[in-house]
Amino acid sequence: MKRKKQKKNKVKNQIRLRMNSLFLIVFVLFTILILRLGVIQIIKGEAYASQAKDTDVTPVSYSVPRGKIFDTNHRLVVDNIPEKAITYTPPKNPQPAELLELAKRLDKFLIMKGKEIDKVTTRDLKDIWLLENNNGEDLMTEKEKTLYKQKKLTDKDLYKLKLKRLTEKDLQGMDKNMAAIYRKLSTAIALTPTLIKNENVTEEEYARVTENLESLPGMDVTTDWKRGYTYGDTFWNMLGEVTSADKGLPAEKLDYYRAKGYSLNDRVGKSYIEELYDSVLQGQKEKVKTVTDRNGNVVDTEVVAKGQSGKDIVLTIDMEFQAQVEKIIQEELLHAMQKPHTDLLDTAFVVAMEPKTGRILAMSGKVYNKKSKEFTDFTPGTFTYAFEQGSVVKGATVLTGFQTGARDIGEIELDEVMRFKGSGTFSSYEVMGRINDLEAIERSSNVYMWKTAIKILGGKYMPNGTLNINPEKIETIRYYFSQFGLGIPTGIGFDNETAGIKGTNKSTYFQIAIGQLDTYTPMQIAQYITTIANDGYRMKPQLVKEIHESNTNGNETGRMIDEIEPVVLNQVDMKDEMIKRVQQGFWQVTHGSKGTARGYFKDEPYDAAGKTGTSESYKNGVKTWNLSFAGYAPFDNPEIAIAVIVPNAYRDGYAQPHSAANIISQRVFRTFFELKEKGH
Repeated sequence: MKRKKQKKNKVKNQIRLRMNSLFLIVFVLFTILILRLGVIQIIKGEAYASQAKDTDVTPVSYSVPRGKIFDTNHRLVVDNIPEKAITYTPPKNPQPAELLELAKRLDKFLIMKGKEIDKVTTRDLKDIWLLENNNGEDLMTEKEKTLYKQKKLTDKDLYKLKLKRLTEKDLQGMDKNMAAIYRKLSTAIALTPTLIKNENVTEEEYARVTENLESLPGMDVTTDWKRGYTYGDTFWNMLGEVTSADKGLPAEKLDYYRAKGYSLNDRVGKSYIEELYDSVLQGQKEKVKTVTDRNGNVVDTEVVAKGQSGKDIVLTIDMEFQAQVEKIIQEELLHAMQKPHTDLLDTAFVVAMEPKTGRILAMSGKVYNKKSKEFTDFTPGTFTYAFEQGSVVKGATVLTGFQTGARDIGEIELDEVMRFKGSGTFSSYEVMGRINDLEAIERSSNVYMWKTAIKILGGKYMPNGTLNINPEKIETIRYYFSQFGLGIPTGIGFDNETAGIKGTNKSTYFQIAIGQLDTYTPMQIAQYITTIANDGYRMKPQLVKEIHESNTNGNETGRMIDEIEPVVLNQVDMKDEMIKRVQQGFWQVTHGSKGTARGYFKDEPYDAAGKTGTSESYKNGVKTWNLSFAGYAPFDNPEIAIAVIVPNAYRDGYAQPHSAANIISQRVFRTFFELKEKGH
């Protein structure tokens, strides 16, 4: 019993000893921790605070691949072609001497392209000379140095004097390749990867830079991209361009892009579709948090937001159809220019739209250079250039007459030689006698249209009398014309679209009735004929129909995330029977026994309707004639509407030597329906 009690006391003593030892250890550790905190706060606190103050955190954005562009059948049109690239990410405050030293090292590895060498200026060479020659101290006189010490000359004053005293002889023999590299390095944006070379980087250049990265601070090798075009020059002008890494953001829109968070060297769409859909194609840049020390050197980086490639867009354009339209224009222009009196002919335009949706199926403008014997693409001219379009607008004239009460459906009018006091005579190409509205459209009566316009303008035709009208009522005609898109922007979305020019000669206001007063673009005529084909609904012209997620397979579209719905801009303020009446007149133009276009369309299987046009114009001071056609097919259920104009087709004073507008229209219709049968 006694032995058990002794054993129990021994165990208690051991536990007590261990507990005391543990408390002692904790006490010692706690004392050390307190002393350590004291050292940090009291002795080194100021140094750590200074170090923290000298550390800076900067957000930096990295670009991502641009979205691709496909045609309406999901065939790849614009892609990103990868290319080797050498980049430089400068510290926060790079010093010129350090940049020069880096440029000299890179000079051993890189050969800059010709245009980069050409960008090197005399000023660039002088700056490098100063860096290599003790900042040009030997160029200054002792007196100037004294004045500088006395603060009577500024750094800027000295710099200007040094530049002035450097001669061409001083600059002879300087390494322009190295200078080109230095120029690129010195324009790089702090903490942002900047392309030093991304075109024609050879395998050897890429490898040598890679092998020497440790001795090239800030340099890196990567893969860049450039835009590639599957269909070559087809539709290239309208696809638009992307700025280069050298130019970055366009100067004229710098504030706009900077407000949206773009960096100065970001590449953006600078024209047409690439610009219009830049926010979609651009993607979401990767956001990186960069930590730098007091010297501006990067000490840590952290990705705070992963980047996303740009979205892909699907055009409304069928590139096969587009290519054929361009070919047709070129062939028919060359053919027409073989005719007499066509020395001023060199241009033609075509716009094809889907009436029910406003989607543009094809659009093209071509200009032929007779000296070089080459064609230049001028597709933007379809909405930036306006012309006297002629009789194609007579449908709008008749409808305006109906709506204003100047004409009744079926009303008969005398087509005669019109004579105004002191103004000579006016007539159609032939005297037609008594005709109704349908015949006036079918046979393209100028007189019927002029008399309609005069009534709307508050006047009345009296043979050999004075033409008295209310000039202010021209705006009534323009108002109803605008409901079809004539004389106003079409809504295609480009800033440089023109609405045309309004005629100001009050004595000829009635000429608006035959398309001879105001000017209109091919796109406006396409929208006008589409509105009539679409039973009075004016549709917004659209070039993009879908937006898709990017797909790693470059030849296919990803998941569709948005479909661009058709947009009805307005419905014309006219009764259905009025629209139907003009539609019937357009059908008689192409099928009637006296239709002005029956020779081109009456036997065609697609059952087109439309209107021909001829109008006076001028080029180089010479009076010429424009030829035009606007139409749609099939008549009962339109799938395509087209507008064609051939400006300055032939000189004034000669019988019409060719019918290029009608022939181009015929071939465009044929091609569209042939491709449709093949599944396009």
